[in-house]
Amino acid sequence: MNTSYIDSLKKGAAVVAALWVSGCSFTSTSAPSNPAIRTQTSDTLVETSTDSNTPPSVDNSVNNIAATAQDFQKVTVLQGLEHPWSMAWLPDGDLLVTERPGRLRIVRNGTLDSTPIAGVPEVFAFKQGGLMDVSLHPRFAENRLIYLTYSHGTRDANRTRIARATFDGQALQNLQVIFEVSQAKSGGQHFGSRIVWLPDNTMLVAIGDGGNPPVELEGDLIRKQAQNLSSHLGKIVRLNDDGSAPPDNPFINAENADPVIWSYGHRNIQGLTFDPQTNRLWSTEHGARGGDELNLVKAGENYGWPVVTHSREYSGGEISSERSRPGMIDPRVVWTPATAPSGLAIYRGDRFASWNGDLFAGGLVSRDVRHIELDEAGNVVSQQPIDIGQRVRDVRQGPDGLLYILTDEPDGQLIRLEPVSG
Repeated sequence: MNTSYIDSLKKGAAVVAALWVSGCSFTSTSAPSNPAIRTQTSDTLVETSTDSNTPPSVDNSVNNIAATAQDFQKVTVLQGLEHPWSMAWLPDGDLLVTERPGRLRIVRNGTLDSTPIAGVPEVFAFKQGGLMDVSLHPRFAENRLIYLTYSHGTRDANRTRIARATFDGQALQNLQVIFEVSQAKSGGQHFGSRIVWLPDNTMLVAIGDGGNPPVELEGDLIRKQAQNLSSHLGKIVRLNDDGSAPPDNPFINAENADPVIWSYGHRNIQGLTFDPQTNRLWSTEHGARGGDELNLVKAGENYGWPVVTHSREYSGGEISSERSRPGMIDPRVVWTPATAPSGLAIYRGDRFASWNGDLFAGGLVSRDVRHIELDEAGNVVSQQPIDIGQRVRDVRQGPDGLLYILTDEPDGQLIRLEPVSG
């Protein structure tokens, strides 16, 4: 490894170290006031796995940010959450919320219970690490199983874990670690950790690439593990509900590939949502200095990182000169300057009729939610920022058909978007 290159990366890293806590996206101070929004509208990329050399198109205007056709208001449901990360509704309407320092909270009848849920595993709460996603088993009403993602270990050796436990309404019981990332890493960056369930009751889990330069693994930059099919880093993995590998995973019979890998070439996905009406999986992924992505993710595909990217080093230099390559899938949208995307929801409800089938992507640095209008083929038609004024960590559709937002602050809030009548 070239030591002068590593030294220059260290200098750039020191300048933006605070932004790494946001999710490792950087907003350039030299960027134009109207950010370029690059939108990929190729039907080939949407509907088939045919590769394309054409990069996302570039629109330097703001004309494709359409005015919303739906009037709404923001309502603060509650506050007093410490860096909340994720939420999941129970069948009775109560709400589970994770706090990154390591607490699982419950909101009962609209009120935050002052006593955290007992039985949560010990977490490595450092920088981006801690207690992250919470998700209910699709058959929770029968088996009472909930799933947690969290970082485990020390500053010198840590990794993402998935645990499941039964929830009796007051505490977690019978906690079991069902999966952990194959390689330990140093530092506190890029854990990924979003969970999505598929109709066959298998789960997809996003795993980050391990961190920015100068973080290394086995003598090379750790981010290169995103292209290594024997590593979990920089991947989406597909698991059975007990953590085992489904027999129809795309690399199940591939030589030197881990059988749980579902897609690869990812940097740090913190937005993941599945649309059961179209069977499409969408993700939002942090870039470094710009180059955040919206991707339509398919089994077995390579999404390029770090070989192909619109992102740049925090120090300002190029990560790669390539923006597209045959055999690698282009993003549908590239955000430069960065939004630091976290939390992603597909809206399927009747409370916002004009939003049906659209995506809503949270932003930590942009401090907003991007309403992304899709056509029936899954092409991005327009974007509309919804100002929140706080770091947005998670976006979910509630059982009442409204949109809910968690803000990643020391005094974090749960915010609801609801229609304005009349």
